[in-house]
Amino acid sequence: MATLTLDGLRKSYNEREVVHGVSCAVADGELVVVVGPSGCGKSTLLRMVAGLETVTAGTVSIDGRVVNAVEPKDRDIAMVFQNYALYPHMSAYDNMAYGLRMRGMAREEIRTRVERAAAILQLDGLLERKPRQLSGGQRQRVAMGRAIVRDPKVFLFDEPLSNLDAQLRVQMRVEIKRLQQQLGTTSLYVTHDQVEAMTLADRLIVMNAGIADQIGPPLELYERPATAFVAGFIGSPAMNLVRGRLIAAGVEVAGGVVPLAVAGGRGEPGRPVLVGMRPEHLEPAESGPLSVRVELLERLGADTIVHGAAGGDGIRLTARAPGGFAPALGDPVALAIRPEHIHLFDLDTGKRL
Repeated sequence: MATLTLDGLRKSYNEREVVHGVSCAVADGELVVVVGPSGCGKSTLLRMVAGLETVTAGTVSIDGRVVNAVEPKDRDIAMVFQNYALYPHMSAYDNMAYGLRMRGMAREEIRTRVERAAAILQLDGLLERKPRQLSGGQRQRVAMGRAIVRDPKVFLFDEPLSNLDAQLRVQMRVEIKRLQQQLGTTSLYVTHDQVEAMTLADRLIVMNAGIADQIGPPLELYERPATAFVAGFIGSPAMNLVRGRLIAAGVEVAGGVVPLAVAGGRGEPGRPVLVGMRPEHLEPAESGPLSVRVELLERLGADTIVHGAAGGDGIRLTARAPGGFAPALGDPVALAIRPEHIHLFDLDTGKRL
C-alpha cells in the first residue's frame, strides 16, 4: 500500500486561481473524502493527483515520490469515474481485463485477478454481459472492478455514485466502505453529498472556494466546525446560522437569550456574532428561551422536521422533533437548547470564536 501527500497544491487558469494551497497527508489505507459544493475545486484537486491536470504550485507525492511530472499511467493509481467510462462493445470481463492486457500481463493472471475482483463485488454470473445489459449499480461495480484488478497504490473516486438513484446510492456507499476496508487501499474520494462524505470518510477535507476550510474526522467537524461554512455544510438538516449579539447573560438571538457554556473569551458584550444551532439540538419544550411559529412540518417517520418563524425580523429556525410531534400550522412552539450546543462565529471572517 502507500501514502499520498498533498503539499501546498495550487491550480490556476491564467490569472484565476481555483485551488489555493491545499495540504493533506493521507495515511496508508486511509479513506479521505473531499467534499464541498459545485465549483469549489474538489474535482480539480483530484485530477491534479491523477495527473489529468497540471499542478501550478506545490507537490503531489505517492509513497514519498513526487509525481508532478509523472504520466498518469505511471503513477500506480486507479480512478473510478462518475460516468463509469466503460467500453460499450466489451463484456464486463473484458472491461475489467483491458488495462491488464495493455500492460502485457499473462492471460491466466488476468483471469485470476478479474475473477477475484468479481467475487468481491458480487459480479459472478454477470461477466459476459455488455454494459447496456447491466443496471447502474452493476456498471459501477464493473468500473470499481477495473480499478481493483490493477492492485494500485491509490484509489481515486470522482463522484462515483452521483448517477445512481437514492436507494442504490445508500447500498453502494456501504459496498464502497466495506470494499475499501477489506482491501486496505489508500483512497481519495470526491463528492458533493455531505451525508455520503460523513458515512464514508476516515477524515474529511471540506472545500470552500478552492480553500480547505477544515480537515479532520467527520464527528470532529460535526461537533466543532472551524468556520461557519463548515458548520452550515456538514449536517442534515443544515445548522441554523442566525445573527446574534453577545450580552452578559449569554447571547441574544432570534428574540430570546441563550446562556453560553463558557463565559468570557468570546468578546465584549454588544459584539455581533453568528450563532449556530443544529436542528437536532433544538428541543420542543414546555418553555424555552426560543420560540417559533410553525410554518411547515416534514414528517420522516422516526423524526419530524419543524420549520418556523422566530422573532420579528424574518428569522427562521429548523428543529428536529420526535416522529409523533404534531403541532398545527401557525402554533407557537417553545424550543430549548443546552449551552454546550451553541456555536459562535465571527461575523466578518466566519471563523469559530
